[in-house]
Amino acid sequence: MSWGTELWDQFDNLEKHTQWGIDVLEKYIKFVKERTEIELSYAKQLRNLSKKYQPKKNSKEEEEYRYTSTRAFLATLNEMNDYAGQHEVISENMTSLITGELTRYVQELKQERKSHFHDGRKAQQHIETCWKQLEASKRRFERDCKEADRAQQYFEKMDADINVTKADVEKARQQAQLRHQMAEDSKAEYSSTLQKFNSEQHDHYYTHIPNIFQKIQEMEERRIVRIGESMKTFAEVDRQVIPIIGKCLDEITKAAESIDHKNDSQLVIEAFKSGFEPPGDVDFEDFTQPMKRTVSESSLSNSRGDGKSEPKFGGKSKGKLWPFIKKNKGAGPEDFSNLPPEQRRKKLQQKVDELNKDIQKEMDQRDALTKMKDVYIKNPQMGDAASVDHRLAELGQNIEKLRLEVQKFEGWLAEVEGRLPARTEQARRQSGLYEAQNTSAVNSCAQDRESPDGSYTEEQSQETEMKVPATDFDDEFDDEEPLPTIGTCKALYTFEGQNEGTISVAEGEMLYVIEEDKGDGWTRIRRNEDEEGYVPTSYVEVYLDKNAKDVYKSLQKISE
Repeated sequence: MSWGTELWDQFDNLEKHTQWGIDVLEKYIKFVKERTEIELSYAKQLRNLSKKYQPKKNSKEEEEYRYTSTRAFLATLNEMNDYAGQHEVISENMTSLITGELTRYVQELKQERKSHFHDGRKAQQHIETCWKQLEASKRRFERDCKEADRAQQYFEKMDADINVTKADVEKARQQAQLRHQMAEDSKAEYSSTLQKFNSEQHDHYYTHIPNIFQKIQEMEERRIVRIGESMKTFAEVDRQVIPIIGKCLDEITKAAESIDHKNDSQLVIEAFKSGFEPPGDVDFEDFTQPMKRTVSESSLSNSRGDGKSEPKFGGKSKGKLWPFIKKNKGAGPEDFSNLPPEQRRKKLQQKVDELNKDIQKEMDQRDALTKMKDVYIKNPQMGDAASVDHRLAELGQNIEKLRLEVQKFEGWLAEVEGRLPARTEQARRQSGLYEAQNTSAVNSCAQDRESPDGSYTEEQSQETEMKVPATDFDDEFDDEEPLPTIGTCKALYTFEGQNEGTISVAEGEMLYVIEEDKGDGWTRIRRNEDEEGYVPTSYVEVYLDKNAKDVYKSLQKISE
């Protein structure tokens, strides 16, 4: 099966076919190039996606990554970054092994094809020239033969005419002989040219053209083999990264399997546990024996009858937040006394750990400078030993300051841990009430206690009511707009709120809810425009509704 023998007369079609083959190769190169661009774009999008969801440093998001589920998500993001890297490898390998190689090969192929078809055209032109020579020799032989016949006929005519002189007859005879000789010579030349043409034509169709077409066939077959090898490389480049991509997916699966729901639940407890105990039982008040009824300090009516002034959310103090419930807009106290005990303990422990890390860092720098100073002392040409004394002194002072800070925070930490219940007691959970709240200069709150009869009461230290001086913190809320009502509530028990930020309610009283329990055990309510504050969530039954006022009226009628 050879193009030289089977397609000896298809020179033009072979020229078109080989050009089509080059076009196919260039189309494949373009396809691979676009695939590499897609891989790069995909890798870039994956990297941007991974970067977008990475936690920001020194932000709340970073704290959330202590949970196993969020850590697994972070591991997934990191693996996706590596996954994107493998697509970049695919793009690089396809560019170097396929696109670059085939582009160079196409240039070489075009040059080779041009050379072969140039040789074919040259051979074609040669055989056409030989054919033209044969045709010219043939026409000349034909012409000379006709001239010789005419000369012979003229001679015979002159010889038969008795009126023609003998000299004219001789002249006609000589002319006829000359023409016959010229015809013989043309015949010999035509015969020679014909033999030469037949030889050239045989060589052309059985030697030259087959050789040229065979080279073109080999060139085309190499092109076919080359594009097949490139397709294999195309698949192999993908196959080479499959193990690494598989490892990325395995790591994602491993991260998913590392999620521990029990551990995350325990972390939630550690993050939000207040450290206080739940409130005690409410004593039964026997209204059938009014004369023997004990005066309860938690009774709102008795409190008002004694003429005690109720703290109200009016005027300057309207909108103030009770410490432990809401965070101040400004920086909190250094000892975190505005936090519940458990949260305060955690913050203090974190601070101690941070200070210890800073101390270790400073000590490492001091050790490094000390070694450098020793080197300078032994080898003065390397540097002046006295040049590091000032820095060593600064490091010593910094370490001493940090140690004092550690002692201060450890003292606060010991104080908090001394007041907290046993940490192994699982029954201690976040409560709707704070049972014990220390009086401090920061929050100026009265200390809560549990009365001997079990009812929830509040005692004021030294039998007098402490007045809280107005501060910049108070002014932060002077201009706040009143919060809209989001529902109503019914007081299940009597609560006398004497701490700043609380409000007293009587059992069965209906009030507006302006802020739900945020997980700290307190609900913010409003009696009227000038009276609002926090009450324990466990002391009220909350009704949330879009049409809060209508619900409030209907419930008020029911309670009456």
